[in-house]
Amino acid sequence: MKNIFKYLSVAVLGASILTGCIKETFPMTNTATAEQVSASSSALQAAVAGIPTQMTQWYLIYGEQTYETDMAYPLFMITFDEMLGSFFAVKDAGYDHFQSANTCTYYGPTDTRQTYVPWRTLYKFVKSANDVIAAVDSTTTDPLFRTYRGYAHAFRAFNYFMLTSMYEPVENQYTDVSKVLGLTVPIVTEKTTEVVGKNNPRAPHDQMISFILSDLDAAEAYLDGVKTTDKHFPGLPVVYGLKAKVYLLDGKFADAERYARLAIDNSGCTPLTQAQWEDPQTGFNSENSAWMWKISYLGDNMANLCNYTGWVAAESNWGYAALTGPGIDKALYDWIPATDFRKHSWLDPAKTDFYDYKTVRDEDWLDEAPDYLSLKFRCVNGDFNDYTVGGACDVPLMRVEEMYYIEAEAKAQQDLADGVAALNDFVKKYRNDEYNFNAQSLNAFNAEYINQLKVEFWGEGVAFHEAKRLKVGANQAYAGNNAPGSTFQYNWIGIKPNWNFCIPVNETQNNKAVADYNNPDPSGKH
Repeated sequence: MKNIFKYLSVAVLGASILTGCIKETFPMTNTATAEQVSASSSALQAAVAGIPTQMTQWYLIYGEQTYETDMAYPLFMITFDEMLGSFFAVKDAGYDHFQSANTCTYYGPTDTRQTYVPWRTLYKFVKSANDVIAAVDSTTTDPLFRTYRGYAHAFRAFNYFMLTSMYEPVENQYTDVSKVLGLTVPIVTEKTTEVVGKNNPRAPHDQMISFILSDLDAAEAYLDGVKTTDKHFPGLPVVYGLKAKVYLLDGKFADAERYARLAIDNSGCTPLTQAQWEDPQTGFNSENSAWMWKISYLGDNMANLCNYTGWVAAESNWGYAALTGPGIDKALYDWIPATDFRKHSWLDPAKTDFYDYKTVRDEDWLDEAPDYLSLKFRCVNGDFNDYTVGGACDVPLMRVEEMYYIEAEAKAQQDLADGVAALNDFVKKYRNDEYNFNAQSLNAFNAEYINQLKVEFWGEGVAFHEAKRLKVGANQAYAGNNAPGSTFQYNWIGIKPNWNFCIPVNETQNNKAVADYNNPDPSGKH
């Protein structure tokens, strides 16, 4: 099946910039109910198209300028990498609204920005998928409606994967999680009533994994034979990729390996080349041969501060990136061999004596830029002055490279030598032709694997899930570190305690089944 429908926006939104850099204008928006969605095929089509649109909605939770981190899915991409200690401001950390993720502060149940916004964001996404599922009869034979329902099941599964990874606690030396060990989050489906929602317990791990996989099985069945050409929607290769991620989370390594390979073979995607990676006009802002799934910002539907490029593209003159200077941890940068082209994503202290960086900015800008500043994410068309052009980007949700890494780790967990060979094969072929890694233990492989993920997916949030699962910790206290202040400089062993997200107080007050089963407050634990 060819492209099923054009990428639509549920609501026509606009944003206009006001004087200065700390205020934006916005309209209020409303979401359709399941009843409205089922009223017509056009409403259903709009509702399906609205799911990826919602994933880039600025001020999604509050509908107004409250927190510039309230920016739908991309908030997780930055939050997760700040949590790992691999991403932080190398200019002025005072403007970095994500820094609490790095410093492990203000992550208790009553903290609004760090706790309520992520929880509410993911459950809003779940509701949007539920509304589509409720509107389409499960026994429909209509190919178009089956496709809609398949996409909705895949979207819902992805969000429950996120919730499980974030909220299921991992044992650690900083907080006592014994009371909630093995608990994920409440499951809310299209059939969950308000009464049930007020007494809806956290699902045990096995129940949640079964639920997510049942969603993905449904998506696989509904999308069988459908060729999805619009990458805003999770086609069959993405469903395979999501299964690989879920099986990895569940420790089912043979299944993770199998589905990662299915995703690679069926995607038609190839890993990014050096030219694509370093392109100063399209680098990590435009769909390319490696991207399996994406979301997008539209120039007439975005805000100048509350958008992804405005946080991660250091070349911009707008947004917070111009002030914060998103950069990489020095130790992680030093770990990257000079023969690996990904090292060019951040400015070396030797600047152009190290590499002739490709940038749309002039030589003076480059000379004055701080060490370790990122050049990975570029303004669209190189436009660093007009946010409606430079920020109207595509954002990757899944790249085929992730599947190669999952395949390598899944192999290593079953046979170390196979995993090492797979990792060597990928990195040597696509990133560093002099790469030659040897591991004498699984722990050594895991450390290498996580660093590879941190470098490959810096700013994309992918490495968080695996770092938490493998309990690799975050050392930000080493001598000579470039972290912006003492509150960043701790060595967290195993996991950083805020990797176990708290459920917000709003939920514990309104859902009595979770009232006594929250994750402990990780704030300030080190």
